[in-house]
Amino acid sequence: MDSAIRSRITGVGSYVPPRVVTNQELTEYMDTSDEWIVERTGIHTRHWVDPETSTSDLALEAAQRALAAAGVDGPDLDMIMLATLSPDHQFPGTACFLQAKMALPGVPALDVRQQCSGFIYAMAIADQFIRAGTYQKVLIAGAEVHSKGLELSTRGRDVSVLFGDGAGAVVVEAAQVTDPEREPHVFSTHLHADGTFAKELWLGAPGMGYVGPYVNEGAFERGEQYPQMNGRTVFVHAVKHMAESVMEALDANGVELEDVELFFFHQANQRISEAAAHRLGIPGDKVFNTIDRFGNTTAASIPIGLDCAVQAGKLQPGMLVACAAFGSGFTWCSLLLRW
Repeated sequence: MDSAIRSRITGVGSYVPPRVVTNQELTEYMDTSDEWIVERTGIHTRHWVDPETSTSDLALEAAQRALAAAGVDGPDLDMIMLATLSPDHQFPGTACFLQAKMALPGVPALDVRQQCSGFIYAMAIADQFIRAGTYQKVLIAGAEVHSKGLELSTRGRDVSVLFGDGAGAVVVEAAQVTDPEREPHVFSTHLHADGTFAKELWLGAPGMGYVGPYVNEGAFERGEQYPQMNGRTVFVHAVKHMAESVMEALDANGVELEDVELFFFHQANQRISEAAAHRLGIPGDKVFNTIDRFGNTTAASIPIGLDCAVQAGKLQPGMLVACAAFGSGFTWCSLLLRW
């Protein structure tokens, strides 16, 4: 039987900061309640960093755990990618700060700024590098510090109750695959975007899109330094596009929906995940969720979910797994792999 070079995940790790923030604690900042948050989002708790901790700090913790799980030494990496919407600084890229903390000078470091879709976009990039024979071992981290940039007031309530801090990481390696029905590997990734909806979920300021200075007083007076979201529009598009992208991955590989053993949806909102599963006709026990414990950790949510599923014994070697994400941009994507 012919063999082909394919990519496979050989190790996964995750990290969330120790501070747990309950829904009840949020009532100190805004007019809300535990019941209101749980009913609309499914979130009970989330984790927030201390003032000294940055996005690359979280990424480092997750990366070290993923490398240990894979049995890979840092100097053996050919590339580092970091997916995030909450960079340490506007520039340079946060992957460079992560690379420095890993003491790996010379290894290429790339930020992927596709927000909630960032991890799967990064997986697509790594998969292509590996299939082309350019790289053999790639580290992908998804990491977010949301808590420092949330509007903790009643005006910002609809967004601020959703987000948590955390990081997840995977090591992706080249593998010779002769039996795709059994051997672990990435089947395919599928990426999409529609920038006409960019301002339905975005962070406007500070930015170069304004007439006038970079730090624009009018934008700050309007609160545009905080995330802005048209919740209803996001909900409708997220459910539609995540379900469609899952079917796109299955159709591309001649796989039936019932053959998939576990699904990982980006953890934006429990109601979105449930609606996407209902649209596909997936039983609830096939969808692995972490939103209740961690909230929306954006680019980190899928790798955190993968690690938690491994730790819980839900994700076993040989399983056929489908992942899908939707986020700001709008962007949406899917990933089909054998674990």
